[in-house]
Amino acid sequence: MAHKMDRLLFGDNQFFGINHMSEEKARAGAMRFQKTQSIVDVLDIALAEGVRTFMCTTHDRILEIVETMKANPAKYADFIFYPGMPYAHKYANAVTEDGYLGTLKRFLPQEGLLDAAVRGGLSIANKDVEGLITLLVDAEMKMFEGVQAPVIFLQNVVVDLLLGLKFKDAFRIFADHCRKRYNAEPGFITMNLPLLLRALEAQGVENPIVCANMNKIGFRMSGGWAAYAAAIDAYPCRVIAMSIYASGAIPPAEAIAWVAEQPQIESMVFGASGRANIRNTVELVKAADARRAIAA
Repeated sequence: MAHKMDRLLFGDNQFFGINHMSEEKARAGAMRFQKTQSIVDVLDIALAEGVRTFMCTTHDRILEIVETMKANPAKYADFIFYPGMPYAHKYANAVTEDGYLGTLKRFLPQEGLLDAAVRGGLSIANKDVEGLITLLVDAEMKMFEGVQAPVIFLQNVVVDLLLGLKFKDAFRIFADHCRKRYNAEPGFITMNLPLLLRALEAQGVENPIVCANMNKIGFRMSGGWAAYAAAIDAYPCRVIAMSIYASGAIPPAEAIAWVAEQPQIESMVFGASGRANIRNTVELVKAADARRAIAA
């Protein structure tokens, strides 16, 4: 049974110093959220406003958030994580600190350590890409043990690299492993949605969850909205729009009104760091969806 995504998803860029239009804002955000509790406080606000899905990287700090929520199961019973992987800096730092063996022990599930080591060895010896991909997924998913993670995303850096290399088998391998080991649906983030959807279709990945930039001005969209809409119509998929504000270039009400007018878009992901912005976004989405329903 397919996972039903919420209309609004909460992103994590603002917590880790990422802003595509302003380095100053990125630095200010990173300083503000140096303590994990300050991130949890914002997630609590989002949850109170009805936004319960957190689309996040596998940054080291996310583990602290997961542990906080596992310690309060009643409060966070409905909270959902959508992990996006890999987070490359994490591995580089871990190898520097702990060495290769220490890194394996830190990230891999204990029950599967031997199995993972065997898979990793085969990957190196036989260029067994399937073993390597599943090994990396297991390493990233270790931190989400005990919480809800019904969708697992492959980050756009890897997705678009694989597209460029024409190594499309990796998408099927990733999708199969997410379903079989984690009972989760695979998700794919990309900067080139038309090319990705064709590749997923060719690999038999049916009705995939895909996330890409989608906004009124075509900011960071390969081919613009017309190409994206044509691809979505041609290849059945479930679509999440990100960068809907074009990193601040479009006013929120205008941006959300445009998204609401696109029936192909099932969900949208946004970032905010305060109650007023979160509540305003929730209200704008509800109002825009209501207008669309009336017009229909």
